Amino acid sequence: MKIRSEFSSRSETDSPAHAHLRLAGVTRLSVQGRSAMDVWVFDPHRLALPCWAMALAGKPPALLITLDRHFDLVAPTAEVPLASAGLHALDDVARWNLDVRNVDHILAGMDAGLISDVLAVARATPRGAVTADAWVDRRGTSHAICRTPSWSRVADGFGMPQASPEARWLWTALERSSGVILDLDLDCFTTPNDVDPTDLLCWPLEQIRAFLMPEDSEPLWEAVLSKTVAVTLAREPHHCGGLTASAKLFEDFAQAFFVQLLRATPP
Repeated sequence: MKIRSEFSSRSETDSPAHAHLRLAGVTRLSVQGRSAMDVWVFDPHRLALPCWAMALAGKPPALLITLDRHFDLVAPTAEVPLASAGLHALDDVARWNLDVRNVDHILAGMDAGLISDVLAVARATPRGAVTADAWVDRRGTSHAICRTPSWSRVADGFGMPQASPEARWLWTALERSSGVILDLDLDCFTTPNDVDPTDLLCWPLEQIRAFLMPEDSEPLWEAVLSKTVAVTLAREPHHCGGLTASAKLFEDFAQAFFVQLLRATPP
């Protein structure tokens, strides 16, 4: 894997090709593994919004597949500009107007015309999250929502007649989508400590790998990665036990995701 250089001349950074260098706190990685793709890495999950705008510039809305500990499906209270308003407008609203809990960026992406439908894999429901199987944005467009607690349920029988409801939903969504944004929150791989609810237990490498690559999940990953146009990755250190604990968690996640799944070198 190579990391795109962020040391460029002023004229270069003012060009559209280097617009991502204006996204403070965002690192763009170029991955060459089983498929070539860009991976956008940042801390607060709401910064996914401008990253989606960069990844989808000039492209139709994408199907979002998000793996998280929380269902970030709260409707934004702020007015979200359409993607046509430009990167600066979306970056500004993400940093200053979206919920600091980082729970409304997905529906904000729908409002902006960046996200079509969403498969949300998570286990906790924040206050105010949409629980219906569809959401209508401010333009009147309806977006399908599929919620499930584990990736293994999506992998169960994927592409087969006996597939799980989640697998069937995704199969149909992939067929009609023009592209996929694969979105991950590092806190997906943590569990609240029963002994101390203020503490979090970070998953070891083998548990992360088992979650991402359950038995017979290869057909699922082949289908998803063949249509993935970009990956967004939120590190959320305050949801992962702090800076030190989250750094170790990221190292284990990188081994499972980049090396074992994507067959690339770790960042």
